[in-house]
Amino acid sequence: MNHKIVAADSAVLLYKSYEIRQRVFVNEQGVPEAIVHEDAERSAYYFVAIDEEGNALGTARWRKTAQGVKLERFAVLPAHRNKGLGADLLRSILVDIKSKFGSGVLVYLNAQLEAITLYADQGFLPVGQTFIEADITHQRMSQTT
Repeated sequence: MNHKIVAADSAVLLYKSYEIRQRVFVNEQGVPEAIVHEDAERSAYYFVAIDEEGNALGTARWRKTAQGVKLERFAVLPAHRNKGLGADLLRSILVDIKSKFGSGVLVYLNAQLEAITLYADQGFLPVGQTFIEADITHQRMSQTT
């Protein structure tokens, strides 16, 4: 299935991102809604993977923090996993970050264990020990653009 990655720069696309996060994190993984949809919503830049008909298949976001740029909320609907969509989201976000900040910026994230390979394949390295967040084991990973 063909898809494209677009910036969620409209209310419709932001809502599609919200719906995917609700389905994946809250409904599927049991993450509390307050964690998934929190105050950082307003300061983040969202991206959505959509198919030819405009259906949203996946989403992710980034935001500037005091430590660098944090990647967050990577979520792909179950039927579209393991098809390269997450990697396409990641690459699109990294291009966007580099276009805004140039080189030398620390980019980091907290990866769920099953997603470590996705990030490692794009040059992210583990930092520190694994930890539990929302009852899910995570690994902090980072790279410098």
